[in-house]
Amino acid sequence: MEPSTVQKPRPVASPETAMRVGCAGWSLSSEVAGNFPGEGSHLERYARVFSCVEINSSFYRPHQPKTYRRWAESVPDGFRFSVKMPRTITHERRLQDCDDLVRAFCDEIASLGEKLGCLLVQLPPSLALDHNVAATFFALLRKNATARVACEPRHATWFTPRGNAILADVGVACVQADPAPVAHAACTGDPSLLYLRLHGSPDIYYSAYDDAFIDDIATGLHRAYKAKTDVWCIFDNTARGAAVPNALRMMERLATQSTH
Repeated sequence: MEPSTVQKPRPVASPETAMRVGCAGWSLSSEVAGNFPGEGSHLERYARVFSCVEINSSFYRPHQPKTYRRWAESVPDGFRFSVKMPRTITHERRLQDCDDLVRAFCDEIASLGEKLGCLLVQLPPSLALDHNVAATFFALLRKNATARVACEPRHATWFTPRGNAILADVGVACVQADPAPVAHAACTGDPSLLYLRLHGSPDIYYSAYDDAFIDDIATGLHRAYKAKTDVWCIFDNTARGAAVPNALRMMERLATQSTH
């Protein structure tokens, strides 16, 4: 498909502007259990406190539609899931010749219904930007799913005016990641969605963030939300259990800012 023939993305179903904070996964350790009282599964208790979660297990293996349906039925109406696209699509096929895999994935996650809030497309560090490949892939994804899309590229070629324009043209947000994948990374894509992934720094997946960092990020998130941007803030520093405490602190800080 030539880039000039790519149609503009369809509007997502039930567009909404929200400010969501959550984690990559909903595991609750004994150290944080007191913040999630009541009966029920970890997901049920988690969803009473946070407004979203990122499903990362879908990157490694498929889940049956009935599993997604059960998860959707376990959470409140306003809760939303972000689902990470399988590595078979992003890392093995590298976004090419993957029509069958994309359709199968979208069929599986359709069982989340209106609680599907976003699709996360994380690319391998070695995958450079190719205009034709990117345009064709995201057109295919738009054809099969109506959820919002956030892409996390990690090759320097995406963090250019050209890369930003390509993502913006297909209505895909560029993930704002910490640590940044490349120095001086500058790419937003679709400006109506801010999708922040906090992986932990300086030790990725392990390090906790201090209060000063969270306060600073909270200020930016609040500003974006006030500007009518849909905001997702996902803590992915899960290896030593820092994600949940950091996310709780972020929610406290955002609640304080909303009163001013």
